[in-house]
Amino acid sequence: MRKIGVLTSGGDAPGMNAAIRAVVRRGITLGAEVLGVRHGYAGLIAGDFVPLETASVGDIIQRGGTFLQSARSERFKTPEGQREGFEKARAAGLDGLVVIGGDGSFRGAIRLTELGLPCIGVPGTIDNDIWGTDRTIGFDTAVNTCLDAIRKIRDTASSHDRVFVLEVMGRSSGWIALAAGLAGGAESIMLPERPLTIEEVALRVKRGMERGKRHSLIIVAEGVGSGFDVGREIQKRTGYDTRVTVLGHIQRGGAPTAADAMLASRMGAKAAELLLEGKGGLFVGEVNNELVAQPLENVLGKRKGIPAELLDLAEILAT
Repeated sequence: MRKIGVLTSGGDAPGMNAAIRAVVRRGITLGAEVLGVRHGYAGLIAGDFVPLETASVGDIIQRGGTFLQSARSERFKTPEGQREGFEKARAAGLDGLVVIGGDGSFRGAIRLTELGLPCIGVPGTIDNDIWGTDRTIGFDTAVNTCLDAIRKIRDTASSHDRVFVLEVMGRSSGWIALAAGLAGGAESIMLPERPLTIEEVALRVKRGMERGKRHSLIIVAEGVGSGFDVGREIQKRTGYDTRVTVLGHIQRGGAPTAADAMLASRMGAKAAELLLEGKGGLFVGEVNNELVAQPLENVLGKRKGIPAELLDLAEILAT
């Protein structure tokens, strides 16, 4: 391979720019030409390519989001759209492609590989829900964004003897809620992986207040339901003043933490190396602090669970 491409697809995540930078600079040191694909798979279909040099990716490692931009393409989900993207890549002279994104992005990478364009996946999503990797790019930053909010909310909650409900992102995964809730000392963490009933949460709030607590903090993963619905039910069942905060897309922005910038740099460089070794149909995961290349097909239909010991710990520390 002598010309490779890189794109970011799906939801943006802090650290994607660090991964792009690593793909470009590692690819160039190995003698390759690198093209960036703007706007994800939609840009691939449109042939929206831009040459990337070492200087092109200077001063982006500390920036959130993705400077190549991202998009969700309904067209690319179809066989016709996939064929269009493949043909545009070949017309641009691409021998391989690095795809940075989540499971939907990996599905596209599998299809392109089947068509004859070898792809290497890099897991970039704040949700940390990709099977086969301990961490995904953006997860640590999102958790720290939530943690900062938890600490600030706790200050005002204790000043007014209030219950606060904080809804966090994560789609159907509770990783962000669990990590932020554990690190922030939440009284209740509502997760899809181990649902708590409203009755259980309300009882915890009552018990805490009765033994002298000045506030109660409830973390709700969006996969469980609406934070506003939870807040209304808690206030109705306990009688305590309850406020709701939905963090929303603030969790996807901001400069990556050191952990995310390091992880993204390692994964991006490894992806470029794998492509230039002539490999494809793989993704780069981190397992026990080591980078491991695994087949992209391994991700399909598999759900990354939360270890039981972490779920148990959340229950123990909330009592």
